[in-house]
Amino acid sequence: MKGSYFLIGSLVFVCLMLGQARFGMAGEETRIYQNTLKPIHHPKPLLADHPEFIQPIIELRRFEAPLLVDDDQADLSVRTWRFSYNARGIIELPNKIRADKTAVIMVHPWGIDDGQGWKTPEPAGVADFCTPEKNHLAGRHTREVIDPFLKRMRKNKAMVMYSLIGDVDPIRKKLYRTFDTNPSKAEREQAQKNLTKQLKSLSYKGEPLPTQLSLSKEHPVIDYFKQFSGLNAGDRFNGKGFWKVPVPVTSDVTVHHNDVLIFDREGYGPLKLFLKKQGIRHILLTGYATDMCFCKTTAGYENLSRDFNVFLVGDATLATFPANSSPKYATNAHISFASLNHLITQVSWIKKIQSD
Repeated sequence: MKGSYFLIGSLVFVCLMLGQARFGMAGEETRIYQNTLKPIHHPKPLLADHPEFIQPIIELRRFEAPLLVDDDQADLSVRTWRFSYNARGIIELPNKIRADKTAVIMVHPWGIDDGQGWKTPEPAGVADFCTPEKNHLAGRHTREVIDPFLKRMRKNKAMVMYSLIGDVDPIRKKLYRTFDTNPSKAEREQAQKNLTKQLKSLSYKGEPLPTQLSLSKEHPVIDYFKQFSGLNAGDRFNGKGFWKVPVPVTSDVTVHHNDVLIFDREGYGPLKLFLKKQGIRHILLTGYATDMCFCKTTAGYENLSRDFNVFLVGDATLATFPANSSPKYATNAHISFASLNHLITQVSWIKKIQSD
């Protein structure tokens, strides 16, 4: 009798395994992927197109794997790579995707120090990349790398989206397309005037750096950093109301009428629902900052990678770079770490598939 139960149980187990071989856990049809790794001899450095913004990636061992994403009627080729300690090297994977099933999301393109009115408070305020000079460098990266990429992707029929901080507010609801509204030209023009008025209403003045600190004899280091930390973005140095304004998309981006604004404060659920309703399966992720917002906010890859095929555009992001004049090493480090569990691509690797 026990043998019969064992046989029946074994058959049930085999059937379940066969079912999973054909259908995923969520009922999706699956295929058997041949995970064969072929060595790449004398490979060129990765992410080498913009060395001013990201230090090129160089590894001892590189491999080529078979096609991973293979959409029917694909019109975009997206070559990617990831790192595996177990494979002891970088693995490159080609992909073929449909542009109309793709969203290009730019994380936190804050309109700071860009001429719209929201600016770094003086004499010691901090925001975004935390100094006016570093904010201007990020703005140049946006103009030179990200904005041309967004323009190209719109032509390929991909959806373009931006995520921003702050509450849902009436000004930005009339300035940009959101999940449930698409304002008219007249509404946008009036909203722009209202935005300018509100941004210019702040004094952008905060307290100066402290000139005296009270230090104990036993723990002066602890007392020193308690009173003079490396990053204080509160009212003391930024002034009251600085974080209450409707932060705009940076003017370094060419915003189109159908581009969509994501309000971080609404959370990931509404974003996921909107993307699914639009038929989106693939995400090309760009924006700032690689070490924080790019991974951990509403439209960061930690959320999106649970439900979509996410490709991190490694040269279309910048990490924060304290104690350095360039973001290239910090960006390299954080993209490299992300590559353990995410696919990395670059702007020049995302190409339109030419029909025969």
